[in-house]
Amino acid sequence: MGIPPDQQRLVLMGVAGCGKTTVGTALAMRIDATYLDGDDLHPPANIAKMSRGEPLTDDDRWPWLTLVGQRLAEPDSTLILGCSALKRSYRDHIRREAGAPVTFVHLSGSRDLIGARMATRAGHFMPTSLVDSQFAALELPENDEKAIIVDIDAPLRSVVEQIAAAIRRD
Repeated sequence: MGIPPDQQRLVLMGVAGCGKTTVGTALAMRIDATYLDGDDLHPPANIAKMSRGEPLTDDDRWPWLTLVGQRLAEPDSTLILGCSALKRSYRDHIRREAGAPVTFVHLSGSRDLIGARMATRAGHFMPTSLVDSQFAALELPENDEKAIIVDIDAPLRSVVEQIAAAIRRD
């Protein structure tokens, strides 16, 4: 029968600067859900490392990804969580920790588009210098993963409507 429409678990994934927070906030309003920024779950050491322009290692990420999955295990309503989830192994870990189906929504954009967005973003700890390492780490969702891919080179309203339509069909 599947997950009730009011108890879905969605992860907005993609490289830094793809719009996880912007899309997540707008999507949550559109579908009456809760949005949680996965960056808020990072320990201070991870934030400090990225702020210095140092990419995280897998050892840095595993505790954070565990928290992401645990938060997805908690809701009794639809939860949208923004998390880069760049590698298949990270997504698999999140699914295991959530203990329930998770739909990954890949906010996909070109390196040029992301770079331009990052260059104009203010007040975020992730420097533009880490964009290339994000693209290098990115493993696109595979056919056997429950995933939706959305091109972000469109107006926000259009991106949100595409996602809302796709999760209704799911």
